[in-house]
Amino acid sequence: MPSSNKRDAILDAAADLLAREGRDAVSTRAVCKAAGVQAPILYRLFGDKQGLLDAVASRGLTSYIAEKRRITPSGDPVDDLRRGWDAHVGFGLAEPALYSLIYGSPRPGAEPEGAKQAAEILAGLVHRVALAGRLRVPEERAARVVHAAGRGTTLALIATPEAERDMEAARIAREAVIQAITEPGPATTPT
Repeated sequence: MPSSNKRDAILDAAADLLAREGRDAVSTRAVCKAAGVQAPILYRLFGDKQGLLDAVASRGLTSYIAEKRRITPSGDPVDDLRRGWDAHVGFGLAEPALYSLIYGSPRPGAEPEGAKQAAEILAGLVHRVALAGRLRVPEERAARVVHAAGRGTTLALIATPEAERDMEAARIAREAVIQAITEPGPATTPT
């Protein structure tokens, strides 16, 4: 099996174990067994277990990044920021084990590449709000606040049994953050 196929097989096995059984199930031994490879191959390709987990996280973020990039800018950058928040929460709820791997155990200075790309997209959304003259705090701070609150909200929802999740609380959190970082828009008169 060529190296790229082995890499894909290992990533597929690790992602499957993560989704079905959680992070603790993703041992190098279990991944090697599921992928049908020997441990030295895993270590040669990923360095160690953390390298494997980082690769799983980055690969898993690919579809999320593509979705965020597909958000077509509307005439209202604040509404676009809302849609970005909703996409973030939606990704976390659709992929709870992957989301928890990416955002649940932060390591200073060790963010997966895909998470960096997601942060850049958020910074772009916030920048559009600033260009519209609607930002009441510096751009970097606004992006950090949105990211922290969105991350916390999503992790709280993941930790809550699905039948008990309060999506209205998530909406309230989103609106509280948006109100804290933005100025009101121009009033519109009904026609």
